[in-house]
Amino acid sequence: MSFEELKITRQFLNSIEDSGFKNPTPIQSKAIPPILAGQDVIGIAQTGTGKTAAFALPVLIKVKYPQGNAPRALILVPTKELVIQVHSVFESLATYTDLRCLALYGGVGPKTQLEELSKGSDVLIATPGRFMDLYLKGGVETKKIKTLVLDEADRMMDMGFMPQLRNILEIIPNKRQNLLFSATFPDRVVTLSEEFLLWPTRIEVSPPATPVSTVTQIKTAVPNIRTKLNMLSHLLTDIYPEDRALVFVRTKEQAEAISKFLERTIPGGVRGMHSNKAQNTRLYAMTLFREGAIRVLVSTDVSSRGIDVPETKLVINCTVPRNSADYVHRIGRTGRAFREGVAHTLFDPSEEAYLKAVESYLPSKNVILEVPLPDCVTVEETPPAEAKQMAMDIDAQKRKADPDFKGAFHERKHKRPVAKSRQQRSARRRK
Repeated sequence: MSFEELKITRQFLNSIEDSGFKNPTPIQSKAIPPILAGQDVIGIAQTGTGKTAAFALPVLIKVKYPQGNAPRALILVPTKELVIQVHSVFESLATYTDLRCLALYGGVGPKTQLEELSKGSDVLIATPGRFMDLYLKGGVETKKIKTLVLDEADRMMDMGFMPQLRNILEIIPNKRQNLLFSATFPDRVVTLSEEFLLWPTRIEVSPPATPVSTVTQIKTAVPNIRTKLNMLSHLLTDIYPEDRALVFVRTKEQAEAISKFLERTIPGGVRGMHSNKAQNTRLYAMTLFREGAIRVLVSTDVSSRGIDVPETKLVINCTVPRNSADYVHRIGRTGRAFREGVAHTLFDPSEEAYLKAVESYLPSKNVILEVPLPDCVTVEETPPAEAKQMAMDIDAQKRKADPDFKGAFHERKHKRPVAKSRQQRSARRRK
């Protein structure tokens, strides 16, 4: 099927050609017709398969042309980075139109965004929190909103946006078209869809939690964090010396420490990105990575949904995510737009259980290949403090699985010996 067969109008066909896309992806070919027909739609597809364009194209076609100052379509996404990414797709597709697409997110003063809203907009792409803030300040008129899109709905549920979404549903017109897009479809998203979608058409291009087939998944057992750092340097210097790479970690402290380590040990430029970084710093790091000015970005899961850089060849999980769905989204940052990618996971003994959970979460055909630690990588001795922490983590995991498990650190309580009375001691002395 071609874009012409999907009844895409000429100005959007021109922008599609400029973007280098020849044929629609499966999610696009299946989702665009029912959206154009006005149906509520649930779209479930892997990351990197064109989900954003699958709703952006029909939304822009339905909005048609600028009209008044009030927006007629609202796209809600969970993070600032994702707002910027989705907004760039809308702007690119609307190149040959006069449609006004506006991005609203936190981290910048509301005054500037209120001024932009006063000039008029046709499509709003926003985080739920910032949208409500600007609405309460009187900056957003909602009466003309005819289309609502929830993108990355599973991440919204993980981040606790349900109360804010309910507030937004109360202030926008009941008569509207609703679209929900997600890479996974857990029970919380099912509940959300039942609450605000009316007789939706469900489009499931692939089973939920299925990574794209162009990503080769690898895992390597590593004894400790110092050896992980040696393996990181080996991968980025010897195996993939020219490729852009994303390194994912669990905490912001890890992101800061590992990015500084890599800055000293590998060429090509490195930046760290986490929630403690200022908004402008995070956006600047993302811009540098997207433009190729830096080769490696070290990030927490805060940005795993907001990075759309098709040139990313390698994803390294320096820590195994606690939430299995996050693994799918992390490795979905590579292998995008039908390119080949590699996802390499490094796990220590305390992370084996989390990795097993990830493997059971994935469909059976998605196998993570185990590759041993290369001989050229120096294996460091595990410091006592780290060994103790890993043992405690393993105990905590086993205790969660089995409440009766006592653990390696369980100490048997002994009764204190009863103190002998003064008479007993005196009698003993007399004997």
